[in-house]
Amino acid sequence: MTLDALREALPAYAHDLRLNLGSVLTAGGAPGLTERQACAVALASAIACGHAPLAQAIESAAAAQLSDADRSAARAAVAIMGMNNVYYRFLHLVDDAEYRQLPARLRMNVMANPGIDRNEFELLALAVSAINGCGSCVAAHERQLRAHGLGREAVQSAARIAAVIRGVAGVLQYEASAVSGATLAPGAAA
Repeated sequence: MTLDALREALPAYAHDLRLNLGSVLTAGGAPGLTERQACAVALASAIACGHAPLAQAIESAAAAQLSDADRSAARAAVAIMGMNNVYYRFLHLVDDAEYRQLPARLRMNVMANPGIDRNEFELLALAVSAINGCGSCVAAHERQLRAHGLGREAVQSAARIAAVIRGVAGVLQYEASAVSGATLAPGAAA
């Protein structure tokens, strides 16, 4: 299914998501980001949400903007942040400074050599971390991006794209499960 078809398939209650999805991936809808960066953030966000049809639609719609390296980096950002977000969220939530003194003992080689510009990889990691709800990682990636000259508007654009993609993925997931369960009579066991 195409991205436009998925957008149009959003139900009436998700009208704002339909409008936002139509705008955040345009040149004017993601201030501070190139079209390629916006597409890469959207792809990483959709993969992080675990919604394959949305990820495939974004990847297809962005085929002209994204290189193989961009697509690989989006997947790598989701993989590494899936691990890091759990670990660093644990460190934050446990609120015991002694844990922060212990070595993580987690391999994170892709952070040093992601196959694309490291700052652009940080942008993907920021979006995925926002979706995964790791405040420590969001703050760390935001600091890195800002230290390397990315403006607040660009960081905000990445967060807005992640937010819209997360909302769209959630609605599409719900609608798909509601349709598949609609064949059962109320109160009937599956």
